[in-house]
Amino acid sequence: MPPQKKSSPKKGFMQSAIVALIGRPNVGKSTLFNRITKSRKALVDPTPGVTRDRQYERVDWDDSAFILVDTGGIEAKGSAGDDSGNMAGNIREQTLQAVAEADVLLFLMDGREGVTPTDFDVTDLLRKTDKPVYYVVNKIDGEEMEPNLLPPFYELGVEQLWPMSAEHGYGVRSLLDDLAAALPAREESSLQTADSIRIAFFGRPNVGKSSLINRLLGEERMVVSDIPGTTRDSIDTLLTARNKNYLLIDTAGIRRKGKVKEKLEKFSIIKALAALERCDVALILIDAEEGITEQDTKVIGYTQDQGRACILIVNKWDLVKDEPKEQKKIVAELEMATQFVGFAPVLPLSALTGMGIKKLLPTIDSVYEQFCKKISTNRLNHILQDAVISHPPALHRGRRIKLLYTTQITTRPPTFAIVANYPKEIHFSYHRYLLNTFRKELGLDKTPIKIVFRERKRKKYSF
Repeated sequence: MPPQKKSSPKKGFMQSAIVALIGRPNVGKSTLFNRITKSRKALVDPTPGVTRDRQYERVDWDDSAFILVDTGGIEAKGSAGDDSGNMAGNIREQTLQAVAEADVLLFLMDGREGVTPTDFDVTDLLRKTDKPVYYVVNKIDGEEMEPNLLPPFYELGVEQLWPMSAEHGYGVRSLLDDLAAALPAREESSLQTADSIRIAFFGRPNVGKSSLINRLLGEERMVVSDIPGTTRDSIDTLLTARNKNYLLIDTAGIRRKGKVKEKLEKFSIIKALAALERCDVALILIDAEEGITEQDTKVIGYTQDQGRACILIVNKWDLVKDEPKEQKKIVAELEMATQFVGFAPVLPLSALTGMGIKKLLPTIDSVYEQFCKKISTNRLNHILQDAVISHPPALHRGRRIKLLYTTQITTRPPTFAIVANYPKEIHFSYHRYLLNTFRKELGLDKTPIKIVFRERKRKKYSF
């Protein structure tokens, strides 16, 4: 029986739970992570991006979704065979951090090595948490191995063990079924916020996220209600202004590298990634004095992975308002670091003084309008035809690549399918050319857009 949830999920916008894999080195955390996430197909973006940590991935299973975290990447270094002293302390520290930050814990142990003193120590720590814990015994390659390898682990005093083999797949489906059953199913937005533009605020601590929200609320003075966030890390506020509803999501700050330990930084980024799933438009706040950082570019990259609209907010602009050279330098550095989201508007403002604040909601409205825009199939095919005439795709093994027709398949962001005879052979540079052409001709200069290529379905005749 899966671990029982200690509390019912809160109503409102659901976001994915964070499921952390914990355990000693070499027990198979990364192998299990790779097995669970390997079927996830990533969209290929023809635009240059940024390097992002792939030690966490979104997983969809049945009607549930969660973000799986391999904490192996945040362990302090130590010898793999060391089960005492510094290594035990590192495992304890790692476990405490996972308990504090994750929603569900998968504690992985080595079935071949048997139960260890560290396993007992970690189990004692996990008993004190109010979060669901799955005690998983890895490297058990089949049911016939369970009678010999499982009994020692019952000495831990846990009610249920999940035997499995991350390498060969035995027991993994059963584990995921039980895990999914314990997670909240996806829900639609509540009626109270169904028509809202969902806006999430991202940035490092003290960059001014809460100040900006308060400034917006103070400027409009039309707060409808405060809504408890779906996690302890965010408070959602519903704002009505300009005859529209805006759901403002204040997220935990992205911690600065070097000022806290790497694991703290990692979990804060994961939480930002989870919050992205709830929003339509992501506001990335950047400190005018400090400039853009690697963490900022990572989060901007995540907005594109998730297909979200994005606005770059340069806060504390009042501190450089009398320094034109510094202003130009800040904007130039920002544009250089964010070329992969060249469509994202850049908005200098000051949450403290209110400078530039009146441009924010109109900019959000403009971005959101493009984000949700629908284009007629007739217009799209005229644009495609003109694009091909102006610049035909390169030949494939001496054969002409034909782009037959296109249609819009979804919005948020606008996504277009182009049917071709050799869709897999279209060069990324031509993909980029079509993206730029569609963006220019359709006036979609403030939103991400996507183009996918599909093969023409050939008719099957029966005689």
